[in-house]
Amino acid sequence: MPTARLSHGDWEGAKMYKVDIQPDTKEATAIEARRNQEKQRQSRIFNTRYRTMGVDVEGLKSQVEERKLRENAEKQRDEAFDAHRIQYDKIAQMLEDEEQQRKRQLHKALVEFHQQEQEPATRREWDLQDPAALRKGQPARVSDDDPRCGPASMQCFAGEDMNGAARQKLLKEKNRRDLEEQRAEREKALADRKYADTLEDKKRIELDLRALELARLEEECRRAKAMAVADFNRAQAAECVEQQRLAQQREQDNNYTEIYNHLTGDILTENPDMARSLVGPHRMVPYLWKGMSPEQVEAVRRTQKEQCKENQRLREEERQREAEWDRQRHLAARAGMVMEEEVQNFHLQLRKSQDAYNQELAEAQKAHLQHLEKEVYTNTPTAQYHLQFNTSTR
Repeated sequence: MPTARLSHGDWEGAKMYKVDIQPDTKEATAIEARRNQEKQRQSRIFNTRYRTMGVDVEGLKSQVEERKLRENAEKQRDEAFDAHRIQYDKIAQMLEDEEQQRKRQLHKALVEFHQQEQEPATRREWDLQDPAALRKGQPARVSDDDPRCGPASMQCFAGEDMNGAARQKLLKEKNRRDLEEQRAEREKALADRKYADTLEDKKRIELDLRALELARLEEECRRAKAMAVADFNRAQAAECVEQQRLAQQREQDNNYTEIYNHLTGDILTENPDMARSLVGPHRMVPYLWKGMSPEQVEAVRRTQKEQCKENQRLREEERQREAEWDRQRHLAARAGMVMEEEVQNFHLQLRKSQDAYNQELAEAQKAHLQHLEKEVYTNTPTAQYHLQFNTSTR
C-alpha cells in the first residue's frame, strides 16, 4: 500500500499536535544502503595495506590459471569416466546378450527333452487324457469277487452270491490253517521256553563252579604272594644290614685315610710351594701362606729404603717446582696490576672526553629546540585539528 506524503503545513500541524508519523520505508532503506556503502568504502580506503599494496594481480592470474588447470583435469577425468562407463555398458550389454542366448538355448533343449523323453503316454495323467481309454478298458464286472466292485458300485446286489459255496469252503480251510498255525506256535513257544530254562540252569551251575574255581585260585595266589613278599622282605633286610656294614667299613676307611693325609699333607708340614697361586709366580694364596722367608723380608726392606729415597727426591723436585710457580704467579700479578692501572687511566680520560662531548651536544640541542619553539613552531596545532582527518571518504 503506498505511503501518503505530507505537505509543509500538514507537517507543521503534525509537529504541533505530536502525531507519530511513520517514516517512508523506501527512503529509510535507501539511506541505510548509502550508509553501508559509505562504511565499506571507509574500510577499503582506511585499510593501509590495501591502499598501499593494491590488488595482487599476479596472484589472481595464477589462481585463474590453477582454476583452468583444475577444470581441464576434472573435464579429462569426467571424459575418462564416461569412456569407462560406455565400455562397461557395452560389456554389460554383451553379457546380457550372452545370458539371453544361454536362456534361449536352455529353453530349446528343455523343449526338445520334453518332446523326446517325456511323451504324453508316459505321463501320470495319461489315463485320464487317453482318447482310446474306452476301447482299452475292461467291462464293469467280471465276477462276484471283482475287486473293482465296491459297496457303492451298484454291480453286485444281495442274493446274487455266485461263489458263496467256494467262498465258505475257502473260509473254513483258512480258519483250520490258522488254528493249526496257532497250536504249532504255542507248542514251539513252550518248547523254546523249556529249552531256555534248561540253558539258564546249566549256565547258572557253570557260573557257580567257575566262581568256586576262581575263589580257590585267588586264595592260592594270595598265599603265594604272601610267601613271596615275606621272602623278599627277608632278603631286603639282609641286604640292608650288609649295606650298613659296608657303609660303616667304608666310612671308617675314609676317616683313617683323611687323618693320614692331614698328617702327611702340605698344610701341617707348612710347605711354601703350596702357597704359590696358579695366576702368577708373584701371587700367593692367602689361606695357605705361612709367612715370608728371611731372604724375602730383607728384599722387602731394601725395596722400602729405595722407595723412601725416591720419594724424598720427588718431594724436593715438587717443592722446587712449586716455588718456581709461585714466583711466576707473583710476577704475573704485578704485571696485571700495572696493566689494570693503565686501563683505568685510559677509561678515565675517555670518560672525561665523552662527558665534554655530551655537554656540547646537549647545549646545541637545547639551542635548536629554543629556535624551533620561538621561530619555527609559532602556530601549534590543537587536538581538534587532528580529529578532522580520516572522518570521511569524500
